[in-house]
Amino acid sequence: MIKEMDALVTECGKGRFFLFLEYCKGCGLCIEKCPTKTLAFSKELGLYGTPAVEPGHGEKDCTACGICETVCPDCAIKIEKRA
Repeated sequence: MIKEMDALVTECGKGRFFLFLEYCKGCGLCIEKCPTKTLAFSKELGLYGTPAVEPGHGEKDCTACGICETVCPDCAIKIEKRA
């Protein structure tokens, strides 16, 4: 049986940012690698009770490049690019 995960969804810049709190451990790799510095730690808590991430600083600057999704070691981020 496949479990459907709930995601926090944010419309940002050129796409949609999905964060799966059940997977995010707050390591910050996505924040470090974001070329537009769009990501920051949020008030939401992730897997280990640590701050999760969210697009918050310059949401409109997000290019939906997908680097955050690629570097996340726990597959907690999904980027959906708009056409």
